[in-house]
Amino acid sequence: MTGIRLSPGIMGRLRLAAQGLLGPGFETVPEAARAMTAMQAQDLSAVLWAVGQRVPGARVDDVRGALDRAEVVRSWPMRGTLHVLAPEDLKWMLAITSDRLIRGMAGRHRELEIDARDVEASREAALELVQGGGSATRQQLFAAFEAAGQSTAGQRGIHLLGMLCQRAWLVLGPTAGSQQLIKAFDEWIPKSRELDRAEGIAELLLRYMLSHGPATERDFAWWSNTPVTEVRTALALVKDQLVGLEFEGATYWLSPATAALLEDGVPGQRTVLALPGFDEFLLGYTDRSLVLPPEHADKIVPGGNGVFKKTIVSGGQVIGTWARAGIGKTGTGKTGTGKAAGVVPEPFDAVNGLRPAAQKSLELQAAKYRRFLGA
Repeated sequence: MTGIRLSPGIMGRLRLAAQGLLGPGFETVPEAARAMTAMQAQDLSAVLWAVGQRVPGARVDDVRGALDRAEVVRSWPMRGTLHVLAPEDLKWMLAITSDRLIRGMAGRHRELEIDARDVEASREAALELVQGGGSATRQQLFAAFEAAGQSTAGQRGIHLLGMLCQRAWLVLGPTAGSQQLIKAFDEWIPKSRELDRAEGIAELLLRYMLSHGPATERDFAWWSNTPVTEVRTALALVKDQLVGLEFEGATYWLSPATAALLEDGVPGQRTVLALPGFDEFLLGYTDRSLVLPPEHADKIVPGGNGVFKKTIVSGGQVIGTWARAGIGKTGTGKTGTGKAAGVVPEPFDAVNGLRPAAQKSLELQAAKYRRFLGA
């Protein structure tokens, strides 16, 4: 497309639209998971709100319920990072991503003294514990590993669990407070799609661009941990279903529906959102400078510690962070629930703060957040 004056703000708002954060959003939690392809989810309470932001009227129990009923699943489909996705997609995604990931962890596994025999012993112990409709907490699973002669000390246990999930023998199942119980994969997800590698990468690329575009080849290669050569082969197969935008010397791909928003003016110029930490709007791309000024990056991840703060997004750009206040325990033990919840803004512009209109919009976001938590 030519003749369109693009800006970082417009590109950011196009991403918001693609991700269901502008306009009608998605009708159900499973629809949101499928439409988003995969949503980063190492923080359970954060991904519950990430889904809630994309499903108007959803409550935290709706998202937890979808996990409890296996309508959506939380596991490690790529980059060794937890994501929420559609259950039927997990096995074929793992078939694409797991071998490369496991090879990349070989050095760490040698340090932990994990070899194929250890993985097999752990697999047998785990399946003996959970097969036949059973489930286990992480502590129970690690106890079974120890009983089988497999030490779980020094991160060895979590690496063994990760390997069994990467090989589609185990999967995280229903929620239990702030954790999830562990289930046998084929019992919790009895129906899985089957795609060969080339077909799978092409579908994953297409769905990523539809749900995350405008994005680049490099964004997808990083997000999916797929070699760039295979990404380019896949793009050649699906580019006729996408629209390319040239911006600052790079080609960004997006859905025709998202690109059509450019014709009448991209909405969301005054939209303010309170997004959770680890949200796909920021973390779904290798280059985040399009929506986050580099000089403020350390305010999102202080000290580069890998823990991403909650973000305030205005007009498609990250303009600050926010924190929860007034959280009271309900006694339910459920993550992300409370008697009251407030949103305390921490704008990048500490001198002028938020403009009155943005402050009012953020107050509406706080009200939405309280409703989501059932306050």
